[in-house]
Amino acid sequence: MNGDAYEVAVEPQRTLLEFLRNELELTGTKEGCGTGDCGACTVIMDGRPVNGCLVLGVEADGKNIITIEGLATENTLHPIQEAFIKYGGVQCGFCTPGMIISAKVLLDKNPHPTEEEIKIGISGNLCRCTGYTKIVEAIKAVATGEVGAAVSS
Repeated sequence: MNGDAYEVAVEPQRTLLEFLRNELELTGTKEGCGTGDCGACTVIMDGRPVNGCLVLGVEADGKNIITIEGLATENTLHPIQEAFIKYGGVQCGFCTPGMIISAKVLLDKNPHPTEEEIKIGISGNLCRCTGYTKIVEAIKAVATGEVGAAVSS
């Protein structure tokens, strides 16, 4: 998880989301709908975005998992996090971790997406507050280099 290896017994029915929040105390990943529809629990598993509520914890065995806590360094936010703040892509903040994770996966695969590609890239994440415009603007700002750089980290 986030660059650290863990050797922990996980109950077979426990989801990755439950394991992250309850066992590892990585509470940045949120539980929204519990059915994989909202994207609030999105994490990166071996380079792909997955809904933590739909993945069993045992499926993470041997996988590289990145949560929202794994993006920032000790004193520096990830460029996507900076952009969400700068462009107002954060309101209530509940969807923000999953949205940022989805944006990171998109920018890792396509550092210069079009607006349409950005919308498709975050289409698995629902937001009830922002209307998406500011979120798309934030992702575009990273893609164009206005904020940070679209680097893998």
